[in-house]
Amino acid sequence: MLLGLLPGIEVVGAAADGEEAVRLVAEKEPDVALMDLRMPRCDGVEATRRIRSEHPETQVVVLTTFDDDDSLFPALQAGARGYLTKDAGGDEILQAIANVMAGHAGLSPKVQRRILERFSAPPPEAPEGVTPGEPRQRRRAGELPDGLTAREAEVLALVAEGLSNAEIAAKLYVSQATVKTHINNLFAKTGARDRAQAVRYAFEHGLVQPRHR
Repeated sequence: MLLGLLPGIEVVGAAADGEEAVRLVAEKEPDVALMDLRMPRCDGVEATRRIRSEHPETQVVVLTTFDDDDSLFPALQAGARGYLTKDAGGDEILQAIANVMAGHAGLSPKVQRRILERFSAPPPEAPEGVTPGEPRQRRRAGELPDGLTAREAEVLALVAEGLSNAEIAAKLYVSQATVKTHINNLFAKTGARDRAQAVRYAFEHGLVQPRHR
């Protein structure tokens, strides 16, 4: 009922569980599927994985009661591009849908903070001679991973701080179009599908310093 009242939104189907959700996506070909997590027969994580594998043109936004790590991270790893809790209002749901349709992540502020906290934790101590954040091969001092330029690494660090494209543009004194180009380039180089994965990459590769509490 709430979704049907939002401007620009057409509800084409409602599913009672994950199996029905996968079937309806194949039948209706929606732009976005709002996905719960705890469901009978096929849970939301498995349904998300199947939808993203079989129907990659359909984006998935999780809308659930649960915001713990055991719910959040498997859903993102399954391919969800957005994650909201059920206390989200209509405006927040509409914004998340618009974000994923534009190729961005549709994460609530609470979820963004949880991701930052998870990946800003001090990394495990590395074996002698191996630098943290370089799991595959060691890099020379000052060398950026995966061919990132200095500007792309700077933009990535600001993304990891939670800044929007507009805020990054203002901070770097460039246009939003330039910021979007840098983000598209760094996504391609790092293999990140969205901002959440880019944040994880930044912390894993030591491009952002952990916050000490």
